[in-house]
Amino acid sequence: MSLGLTFEKLLLIGLIAVLLIGPDRLPMYAAQFGRLVRSLRDMASGAKDRMREEMGPDYDDIDWKKLDPRQYDPRRIVREALLEDEEKPVAPTVSVPKRESAYAQRQRLIREGKPAPFDLEAT
Repeated sequence: MSLGLTFEKLLLIGLIAVLLIGPDRLPMYAAQFGRLVRSLRDMASGAKDRMREEMGPDYDDIDWKKLDPRQYDPRRIVREALLEDEEKPVAPTVSVPKRESAYAQRQRLIREGKPAPFDLEAT
């Protein structure tokens, strides 16, 4: 992820930095930048180690490439959902009573020819 920076742009930024900072202070700022990059890398590695400690052996089993959001193409997902002919069989699970939304309940009652529920104390 280079953020659109090409070699020419980086060279121009470096040249401007040399002109603005000057040759006297440039080594000091370069060393400071190096320490910043090193500390950021250490923080990232520390976070990874801490995650590995907290998750235990399950951490190594995770396929991180599967969880990368860049791999999902919304157009492909919609196309696959629309072109899907039949639903895949779902393994039987313990049935948990689903709560019906008010809209779905009203539509069901209309289909059944019953009046919609009315609450006298609602107003």
